[in-house]
Amino acid sequence: MNVTLRVVRLRLAEPLRISRSVMTERNAVWITVEHHGLRGHGEAVTSVYYGLDTDTLRRLLAGAGDGLGRFADPESALAAVRDGELPAPGTPPAVTAAVESALLDLVGKRAGQPVHQLLGTVDRPAAATARTIGIVSAERARTQARCLADSGFGVLKVKAGTADPEDDLARVRAVRGAAPAAALLLDPNGAWSPDQARQLLPRFAELGVEAVEQPTAPGDPEALARLAERSPLPVIADEDAVSLVDVQRLAGRVQGVNVKLAKCGGVHAALRIEELIAGSGTRLMLGCLTAGTLGIAPAVHLADRARWVDLDGHLLLAHDPWTGIGGTDGTVRAGTGAGLGVRPVPPRGTDRFPSSVAQPGVQPAAPKDAQPAALPVVQKERHHREDVE
Repeated sequence: MNVTLRVVRLRLAEPLRISRSVMTERNAVWITVEHHGLRGHGEAVTSVYYGLDTDTLRRLLAGAGDGLGRFADPESALAAVRDGELPAPGTPPAVTAAVESALLDLVGKRAGQPVHQLLGTVDRPAAATARTIGIVSAERARTQARCLADSGFGVLKVKAGTADPEDDLARVRAVRGAAPAAALLLDPNGAWSPDQARQLLPRFAELGVEAVEQPTAPGDPEALARLAERSPLPVIADEDAVSLVDVQRLAGRVQGVNVKLAKCGGVHAALRIEELIAGSGTRLMLGCLTAGTLGIAPAVHLADRARWVDLDGHLLLAHDPWTGIGGTDGTVRAGTGAGLGVRPVPPRGTDRFPSSVAQPGVQPAAPKDAQPAALPVVQKERHHREDVE
């Protein structure tokens, strides 16, 4: 199996502010695994929160790619990822998820099946996705909510956690007024103390908020569980629910856990979490980081398994380098075709991809499986940029 990497910059359509940071762009590293003329693709994005800059991702993905060399075919390599034998112990979950994505895509193409069928789901998953409204003025939030509702979004997620909670309340009130039929989720990204959360959650419940993600600072899951016992809103753990061990600690004690493939380690890790919480009273939420369609697509193949779906990271970009899962009408759908069912978008100003990409050791793509066109390689990571949770 031949492995190649490519670095691209993903710019947001507009800055996105959350309680701890503002983000305007981030880098993505694509991993492509080729075997007998077919290619599978995966994506990992940089994250200050998880300590992953461009060089780190590139180095770790290259190491994981070297590890694929001992396998005769992608099916055996995918089994090793599923069983925790690949990549090497201690590899960050985001890297594991990207490698698994490329192998799932490739194995699906070799079998002529979409990923969801490889995972045991016959019908093509589709789900209403939340659309994030960042920390903006109430008037701006009202305008955004109205436009999103008119476009078909029935679930809106409002960021919170400013220094003045009244600003957050005004934002949610504006969104509720502009989109009265929408389900509202609230996400302070851990900005509140337990006391603040106890005081504020009843007020947000009165505005019709359906659930709240990680209201208190991560690092004290017991405090989060105690809050969930008496909260008027379902509490969904996010930053406090990273690994399977974290979820074991909170299963049955919070109303939901936000599973992000880049956080837990990929599709098979998410399925283990789903199995763990089954029957506990804790429901599954599928979330994401801001990423392209390629990075979001594996989770969409699980979308029918979740109570809440928040897979809008690709919708925040000024230009998504991939297409195939939709979402602009408020619904994400697993891509059609084998594997992930996504395809690269030609660079703006062109109508096709070049027949080959000038990189040492990289063979031109087979016509039936287009290779992404070359995009600028970013040499330096802007460390002041933060990821969106």
